[in-house]
Amino acid sequence: MKIKIKRIDSTLPLPAYQTPGAVAFDLYSRIDMIIAPKSIAKIPTNLIIKIPDGYLLAIVTRSSTAVKKGLSLLQGFGIIDQDYCGEEDEILYQVYNFTDTEVVVTRGERVGQAAFLRVDHMEWEEASEMKNSSRGGFGTTGQ
Repeated sequence: MKIKIKRIDSTLPLPAYQTPGAVAFDLYSRIDMIIAPKSIAKIPTNLIIKIPDGYLLAIVTRSSTAVKKGLSLLQGFGIIDQDYCGEEDEILYQVYNFTDTEVVVTRGERVGQAAFLRVDHMEWEEASEMKNSSRGGFGTTGQ
């Protein structure tokens, strides 16, 4: 499937799957930046992507980012909608610096990753009651 993509800075690479079995592609920082301790930052990824109908773009952390950089993806999982693709809709990678020191992010550094996931729109059918028995609440399956 061909995906429309715009790089804001064409000297940085297009996203690429790093191995034949990879399901996500890396996101790079478009700029050098310093992220203060215990703070939130939005790292510009240099990309505007037209998400195809029936998909979302999932933004997730790279497995080594927390250990190597002290950064975590703020919500744990980001969602890019199909209609987020205007000229100013650069994908931002929102992180939290959980360390007590500044974190330096350099231009072209791999900071996160993204994968396309299929989605459907559902219709609601409101019910006055649910027939299944209750499971017992949050965390009860492990007891």
